Amino acid sequence: MLAINDQPHQVSRRDFLKKGSMASLGLLAAPSLFGSADLFKGPGSKFAGVQIGAITYSFRSMPGSIQEVLQHTINSGVSAVELMGDAVEEYAGCPADKKQMAGWRATVPMDKFKAVKKMFDKAGVKIYAFKPDALGSGNTDAEIEYAMRAAKTLGATAVTVELPRDPKQTERLGKLGAKHKVYIGYHAHTQATDTLWDTALEQSPYNSMNLDCGHYIAAKGHDTNSLLALIEKRHSRITSMHMKDRQTAAHGGENLPWGQGDTPIKEILTLLKTKKYKIPVTIELEYRIPAGSDAVQEVKKCLDYARKALA
Repeated sequence: MLAINDQPHQVSRRDFLKKGSMASLGLLAAPSLFGSADLFKGPGSKFAGVQIGAITYSFRSMPGSIQEVLQHTINSGVSAVELMGDAVEEYAGCPADKKQMAGWRATVPMDKFKAVKKMFDKAGVKIYAFKPDALGSGNTDAEIEYAMRAAKTLGATAVTVELPRDPKQTERLGKLGAKHKVYIGYHAHTQATDTLWDTALEQSPYNSMNLDCGHYIAAKGHDTNSLLALIEKRHSRITSMHMKDRQTAAHGGENLPWGQGDTPIKEILTLLKTKKYKIPVTIELEYRIPAGSDAVQEVKKCLDYARKALA
């Protein structure tokens, strides 16, 4: 996610809904990120073996209950999502007072999360990643373990979080990920380098990359060749990708509609198709929505671009 100053965009639960009404573990062997089974059975947005999904943050300008988020997803034609935590936690009855959140997360039963999975399954939408605001250095171990239990209950393979600066935190998350067998996909902005994730990936087999291709391409010194090389090198450790079309730093770094920026979207999708990398590609809508349109219509445009690129 991109804020105007290119810092991680923090969207609170209230704001999100209001807007719309291995170190010591190094010797452990982790299973494949995606296993041998095809995790994505839903209709609609898998083309030539490449699963196109969306992060539900893309619908932040629209009504945001869990039922509405699902409807936006269906209306956009997307059959797989990275699910933000806000609407799910509201549905599960989280307290309005943030001071009570840690205690609630430590004790909340998974019944409502099971209901959400059933709801999405019935609609043919797979939840492949879960992004609650519960994985930071200020969160308790109980909160982090809650996030992982919830992810598994929702059917997700991974939780996602901004890459911490402190390697102690990635080590902590990696150990808890190994305990619960849930991957932690670390997201980065334009601070990304080809070696940025190396320490985290070495600390635990459950530490992985949530590679944002748009932010990467907007960082100084990066180009199509370096991005494709990084994907090839690290494909087995990439949990999912965020896809947006940004300009390079030299061109201004702006977020633009797909096909108008410098992110090599077609080349990336072709690489996944050719190499048969089982990495879901996540539409993240961050460019300005044109007058007369809405987030659902713009996600549909991105999905159509991907479909044509993979034809």
